[in-house]
Amino acid sequence: MTPLLRRITPSMRTAVASLAAAAALLTPVAMSPATADATPSSGISAVSLGKADIPADLLPFVPDGVHVEVREITIAPGGTTGWHYHDGPLYGLVRQGTLTHPGSDCKPVVYRTGDIIQEPGGKVNTHEGTNLGTTPVVLDVLYLMPLNKPLSEDAPAPPCATTAP
Repeated sequence: MTPLLRRITPSMRTAVASLAAAAALLTPVAMSPATADATPSSGISAVSLGKADIPADLLPFVPDGVHVEVREITIAPGGTTGWHYHDGPLYGLVRQGTLTHPGSDCKPVVYRTGDIIQEPGGKVNTHEGTNLGTTPVVLDVLYLMPLNKPLSEDAPAPPCATTAP
């Protein structure tokens, strides 16, 4: 499944901001830089703005529970996340810059300032995020991961990434 690219509307901005604020209020954490979980990566820094675990059966629409985390991720010019996937969906807002985002078919989708990124979970949705520009890419990302799973999982580059002309 290819990530969806949409221009941000006022209602989308409000929805993403509300989800981020709710997650941040659930269990605020100190703002400290951390390295992105996926490797090999370069030029990546992340700040966790808030996180919480919603236990199984607490909410009827989340029967298995979920780990919710909001992060600000910065990708320096020339930086990359490395190939990885997520075990659950995530939603992001490009606050600054241009993100080049090829999926497992190696066809890049380009996200610009104001664009919303929606990534479904699962190994079949392996991807890489790269900053080919000259200014940092800044993303606000809402992760909705299964309990006890990492925010991202390393994955090998797909065959098309190593056979590109």
